[in-house]
Parts: sequence; C-alpha cells; structure tokens
Amino acid sequence: MSRKYYQEEYETMPRDKIRELQSKRLVEQFKYVYDNVEYYRNRCKEAGVTPDDIKSIDDLDKIPFTCKDDLRATYPYGLFAVPRKEVVRIHASSGTTGKQIVVGYTKGDLDIWDDCAARQLVAVGADEDDIVQDAYGYGLFTGGFGIHGGATKLGCQVIPISSGNTQRQITFMQDLKSTVLCCTPSYAAYLGETLKDMGLTPKDIHLKAGIFGAEPWTEEMRRDIEKSLGLKAYDIYGLTEVLGPGVAFECSEQAGMHVNEDHFIIETINPETGKRVPDGEKGELVFTSLTKKAFPLLRFRTKDIGVLNVEKCKCGRTFIRMSKPMGRTDDMLIIRGVNVFPSQIEEVLLKQGYAPNYQIIVGRENNTDTFEVKVEMTPEKFSDVIAEVKAQETKLENALLTILQIKAKVTLVAPKTIARSEGKAKRVIDTRKLH
Repeated sequence: MSRKYYQEEYETMPRDKIRELQSKRLVEQFKYVYDNVEYYRNRCKEAGVTPDDIKSIDDLDKIPFTCKDDLRATYPYGLFAVPRKEVVRIHASSGTTGKQIVVGYTKGDLDIWDDCAARQLVAVGADEDDIVQDAYGYGLFTGGFGIHGGATKLGCQVIPISSGNTQRQITFMQDLKSTVLCCTPSYAAYLGETLKDMGLTPKDIHLKAGIFGAEPWTEEMRRDIEKSLGLKAYDIYGLTEVLGPGVAFECSEQAGMHVNEDHFIIETINPETGKRVPDGEKGELVFTSLTKKAFPLLRFRTKDIGVLNVEKCKCGRTFIRMSKPMGRTDDMLIIRGVNVFPSQIEEVLLKQGYAPNYQIIVGRENNTDTFEVKVEMTPEKFSDVIAEVKAQETKLENALLTILQIKAKVTLVAPKTIARSEGKAKRVIDTRKLH
C-alpha cells in the first residue's frame, strides 16, 4: 500500500504550529531579502518598513506588494538574492512584452521544489513502484522539470517524454506501462481522443492517475479525461515567479488544492484596494516565498482570482486549500498552457507595420485550444492577390510564434472591417467555458 503523505510532519501540522512556523520563517526571510536585494530594500524604505517592524505573520500587511512590473523593471537579475555562481538553474515565463520573466534557483531551492512536487505525487497515490510519464514541456517552462524532480526524489521511474508526438506517447504507455501521466489538461484530453482513434481503450494502458495543470479546465473536462484515459485526474497549481508546479496540489478528496504553507504564505486581497478579504470570499491570490533563496518574492500579486478554505481536509492534511483559479484581474490569456497578452500581439503588429486593429479569437475544439488573430491590413499593405495575402499571414504567424512561443492562425482582413468601439476595444473573444 502506498504511503499517505510525503512529509507528514508538515502536511498534518496543527494550524497554530503552521502559523508559528510561518511567522518564524517570514521574519528570517524578510531580513534576508532586505539585506540582499537592493530593489526590495529601496521599496521597503519608501514604505517605511525595516526588518525590526516584521515580528510575525501579523505584520505581513506592512510589506509592499510585488507585481510583474517589478520583475520587468529589474530584468534579468535585479531581484536575485544570491551571487550568480550560486544559481544552478534558470527558468522563464512569458511577460507582457517581448522580454520574458527570468527566475533562478539554488541547489537548495531545487531540493524544496522537488519536495513540493513529491507531495503532489504521493497525494495521488504514487510511490517508488510507479512509472511517471512526464509529458509537460521541458525547457524554460517549469512544468516538465518541476514534476521530473519530484518524481525522481520520490523514487519513481520517470519517462521525460515532453509534449508532442502523441502516438509515441500512447505506445510508451502501452509498452512501458506508465501509471501516472503529467501534462496540460487539454493535451490529456487529446491523448484520450487519440487513444480511441487508434482503436484502443483505457484497458489497453495502465494509467491510474494524472496530474494536470498550467491552464484552466473545468470539472466537466476532468470527468471526460478520467473516462477517456481510465484514470483519476488531479489538479496542480504553480507559477514560475513563485516556484513552478507544486505551490499547491490536489489530494484524493479533490476539494481544493493544498498550499504548501511551510514554504509559502497565501493571501486573498481585494484587487482594487489591496486589502485582505476573509477566507471563503473571492479575492486575488498573493504569495510570499518563505524558503526560496535565489529569487525570493514577497507578497507577489498573481492576478489569479480564487477562494481559500482553512478547514481541515478529510485527507488529514491541515494546509489551507485554494480553489481552482476563477479568472484573472488582467487581460492575460492562457492558451495551451502558455501565457499570452494582447499587448505582445500589438507589439508584433506595430513592428511589422500594421495598425493595432486586431481581434484575438480563442476557442476549444475537441478539448484543444484554438487560437486565431484577425488583423486589419493597412491601405499600403492591402492586396486582393491571394498569394500575397498568404505570404503576409505566414510572416506574421512566424513573428508571433517567436514572441509568444505558441502558434497562432493569422487571418488578414480588409481595412476598416473590424468593428470599432467608442469605449474599450473588445480585443478578445474567448468562447471557452473555463470557470
């Protein structure tokens, strides 16, 4: 029988002890960041806060928020708290401009990340006898490496197959007898469809659990995936800026994701006022890293909207639970697991000589996101020669791919054909039912 917890001492710690630990670590972490990150030190001095003012978690509100603008302003190394020689890995995520958000990890940070991911694996019933097929993307994206580290530390056999080459994925599931699948939910759904198209059923593979994250998905989609692949589907939450997959994880109860509170403090705030909202009410999720050393963020505003539940879970874990994100406070889209901002598209269009008259159309067909950008041609670029238009579309598609790291279908339309608005332009039409 597989173990119930990976680190029971922390995962089932009484709430008062969790609070004591968070207070102790917050005091230490704030002083560490204040002493080692000039940008934070200056921000805190402006706010009139010094390490002497932070005595417990009750003083958290005194610490200024961090947001993506701070990460862009300090690109690439301005928020690092250790010398570069101590940074053993770099990851990155998409920002609102062409430059990505760059984060770093020490050896100790990676060890903590592995623990957080291993907790998720144990929560879905995995142990050293399991074979984990890691079909998240490897590279600067944190998904593949995050799960890989946790599975390796737990002692599982890992198949670092990455995403794509779908028929080979299924062949490996059959031949290598994978028991745990890790990927985006939309790719899991596509794997289920392909399995059926190949004339196979869930009985022809050996999966028992799936860990799916990096993009929004519904309960209906969860049930479809479970049926098509013959497994139990679990949610995982993470963001590159804070750590990666494993910041929060779902257990067998599937009643919210447990936040690893020995490593992170989570808050929900009113996105307009910045004031804390009570647990159980919707608010913007804010995270503070308590143990990360290379890139320690304090009160990072995620822009994700969610709800917190502090009640003890039936699984026995005492960590606070967060809901699936219920939306965003900004205009970021998550398409096939990739962060996409309209401002990125606008930047590409302007560089290519187009006016910023465009529309982004996102949908979901057969559980896979569709992504189209309609762009008005300028009078100078207008042509009714199909080959010329196609060449312009291809050029734009390649330029967008370079910035977004995701393929978009570009459709050029005649000047003045995209509806104008007297108010805020409606740039995005998203027909997916995500929340």
